[in-house]
Amino acid sequence: MGNHRADRRGSSRAAVDPTPAAPAAGGKRKATRHRSGRPSRMLPAAPTVIGAVAILAAAGGAVTFGQGHLPGNDNIALSSGRSEVLNGTDAFGYASDARANAISRDTDRQALQDKTDQQLQAEVNEQSEQRSAELVSLAASAEKRADQIAKNLWVLPTVGYHLTARFGQTGLWSSFHTGLDFAAPTGTPIFAVANGVITDAGYDGSYGNKTVETLPDGTEIWYCHQTTIGVSVGDKVIQSSQIGTVGSTGHTTGPHVHIEVHPGGGDAVDPYPEFLLHGVTP
Repeated sequence: MGNHRADRRGSSRAAVDPTPAAPAAGGKRKATRHRSGRPSRMLPAAPTVIGAVAILAAAGGAVTFGQGHLPGNDNIALSSGRSEVLNGTDAFGYASDARANAISRDTDRQALQDKTDQQLQAEVNEQSEQRSAELVSLAASAEKRADQIAKNLWVLPTVGYHLTARFGQTGLWSSFHTGLDFAAPTGTPIFAVANGVITDAGYDGSYGNKTVETLPDGTEIWYCHQTTIGVSVGDKVIQSSQIGTVGSTGHTTGPHVHIEVHPGGGDAVDPYPEFLLHGVTP
């Protein structure tokens, strides 16, 4: 019985081969077993260890490079971070110089536009001032002309009248009638038909009380048969001012004012067309 146990122990030791197993075909190695019967852990091969060391070295160099230096050359400084890379750029990553140039161009263009607008406005103002001056001058000329026209316009010599005799009629006069008769009640005002100067005032035979007004162009207006004369020689009268009253003095058949017109102080002409020519209808 003792021999049987010894044999079993001997056979058990013989089963464990301490010699490492030969590599399998294809270069793969089979796992060996420890005495305990479990597979032994595979150790990394030499090339694998060398590769890991290289990776660690590269990582260390990357860290050094990221901190702003090239390996082996401390004189070359690089950017130490993204904040420095974006320094001087806007949110879109454009360089600050280009952005500044664009802003400068926009500013110059706006300044040129403003200058152009100011020049145009100045020209408009100058033209407006010139136009205003021309209008003022034109208005002054028109006003002057209007004054001249107004001064040359006539008015009727009395009110509440009716015409009783016209120029050229015959019958009651020694030859023919030389004026235009405005019949009105005695004492009715007589007005100057235009601006002028009194050159004669007094009684004149068949004309009765007569006033002669000389206009600026030399035309004489005769007012005859007045009851009263209200002006004197040398008086300056204006259009529509009263110079006397209607009467029947001299050779007359009733109260009226006899009007004669003598252009240039010459012979009498028909007063009716002269009134029409100067803007009034008797």
